[in-house]
Amino acid sequence: MTEGQLQSSSIVDQAVEYWTDAWQRSVLTLEALNERGNIHLAEAAKEVPNVLNFGAELILDGRKLERPVNYGLARIIPPNGVVIDPAKPPIVVVDPRAGHGPGIGGMKPDSEIGVAIRAGHACYFVGFSPEPMSGQTIEDVCRTEALFIEEVARRHPDADGKPIVIANCQAGWQTMMTASIRPDLMGPIVVVGSPLSYWAGVRGKNPMRYLGGVLGGTWLTALSGDLGAGKFDGASLVANFEMANLANTFWTKEYNVYSKVDIEKERFLSFETWWGSPVLLNAGEMQWIVDNLFVGNKLSTGQVRTSDGLRVDLRNIKSPIVCFCSWGDNITPPQQALDWILDLYDNVEEIVANGQTIVYSLHHTIGHLGIFVSGAVALKEHREFVSCMEMIEAMPPGLYEATITEVTDNTENPQLIDGKYLFRLEARTLDDIRAFGVNNAEDEKRFAAVARVSEANLGFYRTFAQPWVRAMTTERTAEALREMHPHRFRFRVFSDENPLMLPVKAMAAEARLSRKPVSPDNPFLVVEKAASDWIETSLQSLGEIRDMMTEATFLNTYGSPFVQAAVGLMAEPNAAPRHIERDLEREGAAAELRNALEHRFEAGGADEGALRALIYIRRPDGAADERGFRMLKMIRDTRKANKRLTLSQFKEIVKEQFQLVLLDEERAIKALPKLLHPGEPESEVALDALRALLVAPGPLAKAERDRVAKVEKLLGARLVKA
Repeated sequence: MTEGQLQSSSIVDQAVEYWTDAWQRSVLTLEALNERGNIHLAEAAKEVPNVLNFGAELILDGRKLERPVNYGLARIIPPNGVVIDPAKPPIVVVDPRAGHGPGIGGMKPDSEIGVAIRAGHACYFVGFSPEPMSGQTIEDVCRTEALFIEEVARRHPDADGKPIVIANCQAGWQTMMTASIRPDLMGPIVVVGSPLSYWAGVRGKNPMRYLGGVLGGTWLTALSGDLGAGKFDGASLVANFEMANLANTFWTKEYNVYSKVDIEKERFLSFETWWGSPVLLNAGEMQWIVDNLFVGNKLSTGQVRTSDGLRVDLRNIKSPIVCFCSWGDNITPPQQALDWILDLYDNVEEIVANGQTIVYSLHHTIGHLGIFVSGAVALKEHREFVSCMEMIEAMPPGLYEATITEVTDNTENPQLIDGKYLFRLEARTLDDIRAFGVNNAEDEKRFAAVARVSEANLGFYRTFAQPWVRAMTTERTAEALREMHPHRFRFRVFSDENPLMLPVKAMAAEARLSRKPVSPDNPFLVVEKAASDWIETSLQSLGEIRDMMTEATFLNTYGSPFVQAAVGLMAEPNAAPRHIERDLEREGAAAELRNALEHRFEAGGADEGALRALIYIRRPDGAADERGFRMLKMIRDTRKANKRLTLSQFKEIVKEQFQLVLLDEERAIKALPKLLHPGEPESEVALDALRALLVAPGPLAKAERDRVAKVEKLLGARLVKA
């Protein structure tokens, strides 16, 4: 054969190899879609579907309460070999009811629940059924969550601390509302990917916050609820999330299965089981959410009130609050997760005076869903939060950023670190959060205009259209609309309900028997991947163009002087506040605290003195890491039981000593000789603890060494080796 004939033969062979593989991949992909459709039908038939990877026992059924809601509290059954420590506070994971079914917090062995239970904490799960109870409201759900937390606390009387609550996405703002209404219930609260300040964001990056404006407000939500005969279909929320990333929704996700069908199928089906199980909300619940939160932005500005007139004020929360968010999250960007702090406070001193401890942590790349389901995130961030929760709870009031770094050979005292990552809390100011990007005054006014336009359009709809829509809607038509929803239909069309799918199983079995994956360097496969990249890039570009047009439409429409004048904003220069109003009762309480502290500078003993000295010396660094806290626990454990401080006692002492140092630093340290008496047994024990704590995180900086010298001179005792 000639060289040309050999090349031609080679190309023909490569073409046959590619098309054989392409056909087999197509059939196997159809099989995966068929299984996905059947799973969707099976999950829809269940009374309470979930994707938990752990055994669970129902403890409380919210549907049987006096004010019934479709929520339930379940105890997670520890896997074989896992031992629960009764002294550790229980952890409650609350799943988001944002369109999808429950279980994402425990979807994998390496998950929030998996990390918590392997760390020895009793673990509970708050989930929900697909159908809401008639008449249930968001307030009912919050009060039910409070009952659940009470029940968990009752079951663990020996725990050293109140229940820790981890709340994902929508469950985050729900839990924060619950905690502000019942601030006595919870230990640390971890809100993960949770929006709390809904107008926040930066231009060119966060287009979802403009949707309420470009759709004319929340009247479409009311229309959807009326067409659903009083129920809002969560499939619409899922579809809204999907439209944020056109490339992934319309190409990348399915192509990823097709191109890697031999290894990707199980992961795909596992995720789609959760993604393809939408739930329902009462129309009133959904209307409250969009009116008060996403368009009204009333939560962080203190404009939400309960049915009995109690203001939902996030400043009421006394538990430490941990906000975990990511720069890769296009659903809840860091600004929406953190700017509630700017809505509540003007400076860190106000946070301290209010007694709140707020911690935030920023992931660099992970997307919204990855925050909850990524095993890598669970084994790093979630594990560190759980492992260091006592440390967070013991921190003095203020604003901190949590940083998690890998332990290296140069890390000081690695024996005091739990695992391969070092957890560190660094003091921050509100300017650090402002640096992430904030709205200017003109943009704030635009969002305020949207809220007023929304109220007007909703009023027009309810007056002129709603009676007609409700008259034409029946339970049967509402159910038919839900069944025809594109998010459900794309699952059902590939299920066994479609007779055209009947041959797929046999074809897939035959394809597996003769499976011949194509060579990675096959030129036809190279062309396929290039075509896929082009499609993905094109869809991404289309999404970017859409987002730019959405932003431009929003800015031009609601920045119009005519629109702002029409809704009354031009007549009210200060009609777009993004700050909670003053609370004279709270300010009075802060003043009383300052007056009480005036008499506490010389109160206390050796423990108070050692902690005050530690706070004073470490203040320039403004940071703490787990090494110091673990050393503190080791010192605590060596003391006799009757002289050992509980975590709550320790926390109160730290809080008071920090307030004293903050109130008058010089006066606070000059009083140290009244509390610490070198040579006396109790003081020597406290000073030895102080010496160990000072060196646990590593060498002291110059400013800290200067402060050590000042304390040593006051006490006449050596604290750190020269």
